[in-house]
Amino acid sequence: MLATFINMLLILLGGGLGLLFKNLISDRLMSILTHALGLCVLGIGISNAIGTQDMLCVIVCMVVGTVIGNAIDIERRLEGAGDFLRARVVKEEGGSRFTESFVNAALLFCVGAMAITGSIEAGLNHNYEIIISKGVIDGVTSISFAATMGVGVMFSVIPLLIYQGGITLLAGWVGPYLPDAVITEMTAVGGALIIAIAINMLELGKEKIKVGNMLPAIFLPIAYIPLAGWLSGLSVNLF
Repeated sequence: MLATFINMLLILLGGGLGLLFKNLISDRLMSILTHALGLCVLGIGISNAIGTQDMLCVIVCMVVGTVIGNAIDIERRLEGAGDFLRARVVKEEGGSRFTESFVNAALLFCVGAMAITGSIEAGLNHNYEIIISKGVIDGVTSISFAATMGVGVMFSVIPLLIYQGGITLLAGWVGPYLPDAVITEMTAVGGALIIAIAINMLELGKEKIKVGNMLPAIFLPIAYIPLAGWLSGLSVNLF
């Protein structure tokens, strides 16, 4: 958990710096920074997604996960959490982007290879190197996010604590039984979600992708990989 707290602190520091200096940045430059950051996020997503060793796994998990997330309507619940915090924290009219910044930052900081592998490593071996490295990246990212999108970025540490801290705590029990193939495909699915965030940031679609409703997909490789292996063995035995 110590590594997660360090990650949270770096995000808060970066967000604070972004808010402090945002008035020195023109609206035009803020727009350019958002697009530049979107391109960086796109690169992160692509680099994670192309690591897949089983594209069918990614496709199936994305489809099934999106169906599950849409049924639960996770996006609406995330937006509700953002609106709840905005109503109590952001009083000025300029807080209209609070929900968007909260949701996007929470998804970006929580989803990815370093969040998963780093949390497991911290939980299993008390090795915080990966998470602290991720925290530095998140901190730098939060400066741009806070400057261009507002204070909602800083509140993304709440889901980060739940998600990343939860994985760390559970790693001691489930980590030894989690195959490398599962981690690889969870990372690839996470990369696909990050690409969707980048598309929203770059305003490439006619309407925003509801990335929150796709979140269950990242956990489905845990079930898909052993099921696919069992079906493959079954087909070999039958034919």
